[in-house]
Amino acid sequence: MNDVDLLTKSYDYTLPTERIATHPVYPRDSAKLLVYERARDRVTHTHFKNLLEYLPECDVFLNDTKVIKARLFGKKETGGAVELLFVKALDAYRMSVMIRGKVREKSRLLFDKGLTATVEALQADGSRTVVFTQNGTPLRFETLVSIMDEIGHIPLPPYIDRNDTAQDETDYQTLFARKEGAVAAPTASLHFTPELLKRLEASHATHTLTLHVGAGTFKPVEADTITHHPMHSEYFHIPNEAAEILRSDRQVLAVGTTVTRTIEYFARTGKTEGECDLFLHPHNPPIRVSHLLTNFHLPKSTLIMLVSAFIGREKTLALYQEAIEKKYRFYSYGDAMLIL
Repeated sequence: MNDVDLLTKSYDYTLPTERIATHPVYPRDSAKLLVYERARDRVTHTHFKNLLEYLPECDVFLNDTKVIKARLFGKKETGGAVELLFVKALDAYRMSVMIRGKVREKSRLLFDKGLTATVEALQADGSRTVVFTQNGTPLRFETLVSIMDEIGHIPLPPYIDRNDTAQDETDYQTLFARKEGAVAAPTASLHFTPELLKRLEASHATHTLTLHVGAGTFKPVEADTITHHPMHSEYFHIPNEAAEILRSDRQVLAVGTTVTRTIEYFARTGKTEGECDLFLHPHNPPIRVSHLLTNFHLPKSTLIMLVSAFIGREKTLALYQEAIEKKYRFYSYGDAMLIL
């Protein structure tokens, strides 16, 4: 480990455009899987359907968050088109959103089904605090979600660079999505088929926790030094049974970066609910998660830095280069990596 690990530019790599997955493969578990065994420094190329052949005895943790139709298209009261992305609920009635287009405080944005968003405050990070009403009645988060489910769109990541379709409502959701609130999927979990998930649950103790993935997961690291990056926070909850396992010394597989951050935040704070803003990188490595299952992430992102926290920056970049040469598919709808 050295100071080079603290430089954002050290996490850059070149990805050919054709390696960005814009749709998933079918069936989901036919995706490629790169298995890296740290103890042996050994790489194996296989497919996700063979996951259980490589998985050691451990408890498996999954994120049961559910992606909501967080992207809304409407117009300003003055007539101009507007696009709004729900980020998270600040309390029962006040919501944090991102708005494409200039808006001022007290601006009113109009959507279908009589839905209106009134801008209460403009935040320094570019987000906006709004209150939603329907036909004049203020809406709680639970009611807002049901309306967005009717008129909203699945918030595909920017790099997918296409409009969402009805198929994305299934593809961009895990089999175990239960708790509504995410604006991005925990993508490592998208590879499970019902049959593979059933076999996993038969062979390993599986547990769920919740972290509502926010838009900040796509926010690039713009600071020259990674520790100067203002890490976004996301709501999480760990059930009592899952917390008891995490307090034990049992080996743990985190399915995805969101599960990893949640478990590691718990390991450092003991908190089972709240806002997680943990930033894992080579100078802040994991202390509880034994194994990681994840996708391939954007250059200079907090996610590739998280992977580097497990296996080092140089090894991460070397494995990414090998995956590119082996024609792996990258990002949300792409292939996966298992770190043991």
